[in-house]
Amino acid sequence: MKINRREALRKTAAVVTVGSAVGNPVNVQARGMVPKEKLCPHDVLTEASSFYDVSRGNPKPYSLKGQQLIAAGLTQDSWRLEIKSDPFIEEGIVKEPASIAQQFTKADHSAFKFENLIELGSKHGVKFIKAMQCLNIPQPLGQGLWEGVPLSVVLRECGVMKNIRRVYFRGFHNNDPKQIFQSSVSYTQAMETPPGELPVFVAYRLNGMPISLTRGGPVRMIVPWAHGFKSIKWLQEIFLTNDYRINDTYALNNNDPESHLKTSAYLDKGATEFKTGNPIVITGQAINGYSGLDRVEYWLRKLMPGAKRLEDNSPEVKNAPWRKCELADEPKWPDVLPEATDTRTILGFDKDTGQANSWPLRYGMISFYTILEDLKPGRYEIRARTVDENGFPQPEPRNIQKSGKNEISTRRFTVI
Repeated sequence: MKINRREALRKTAAVVTVGSAVGNPVNVQARGMVPKEKLCPHDVLTEASSFYDVSRGNPKPYSLKGQQLIAAGLTQDSWRLEIKSDPFIEEGIVKEPASIAQQFTKADHSAFKFENLIELGSKHGVKFIKAMQCLNIPQPLGQGLWEGVPLSVVLRECGVMKNIRRVYFRGFHNNDPKQIFQSSVSYTQAMETPPGELPVFVAYRLNGMPISLTRGGPVRMIVPWAHGFKSIKWLQEIFLTNDYRINDTYALNNNDPESHLKTSAYLDKGATEFKTGNPIVITGQAINGYSGLDRVEYWLRKLMPGAKRLEDNSPEVKNAPWRKCELADEPKWPDVLPEATDTRTILGFDKDTGQANSWPLRYGMISFYTILEDLKPGRYEIRARTVDENGFPQPEPRNIQKSGKNEISTRRFTVI
């Protein structure tokens, strides 16, 4: 697999005009070009081993070895997927139980095997590039080319289904009830994908390779528009129910279980001290969420003695002189995708031309940057935010953090 961050950078440094609330705009080209690798230091595809890890369990499933892995069904040969209907009813709420013509269970040796999934993938497989983002962690986790089978295709193997309103899925965990983790989508979300949208799917490859244990392999769920808690790792069970109430693990922990991936910007960490006269390169990553990404902006202010920390909803932040950041150019895809990958086979790309339907990619990540010059000695604070395609600046329109971390990213530094 070839992953070359250089091809993800801007094709030329071009003329970058930037400034701050404490100085005049500066033409960086007039003072010398900033090396391109400093402007967009992030790979388009994140190597599997480099994703930020938020795995659950004690011990964590990927720490198991040898026979333990086989017993847990965490190898391709031992992996099994059960699909069952839920007999639950409740007077006045759930009148009839869910039912399916064909159940797939370990008990009768009918559970899905890895080779069954690959066979379905040979006929109905999908792949697309998606960023992973945890609902409660204020930074992207990574971005990959995921490949698998639409959940709708898998469920159609069950034949006639009746009284199904919600589809739940669980991954491997030990027998401690407190560690069981489950998530779900509605029947409609599982079975009906609008044209141009991406389907919920059962994934078995990442960046052209089998999904590693650390990334939730051998098989995991992928829900494109959602935060990472929906994309269950170590998938082993699907159950279908007529109970319309959502009791995902995240719902029970006071989170919004139906939150969508948010459009948001995250500043990279970096030096906290710079010398006067040197250009200061500020970089970060932005998520192109459910509401789309129009632009990334920054606001720089000089901190005077006694300056208070500003809240995201403060008048000073809302009325600040925000300036536009630069976004990374679309890469040359053959240089960043796994070898021999045809973009015409990737969802989100034109089936005839192989060109991306949008840049940045839907539900993807993109690097952004700005360059600050001629800052006088002192203490500074820089903030970055996105503006979505509806015109909402971060953290709007959903500023409740339990629906996804979305505070305005802030970084402080000193010029000496």
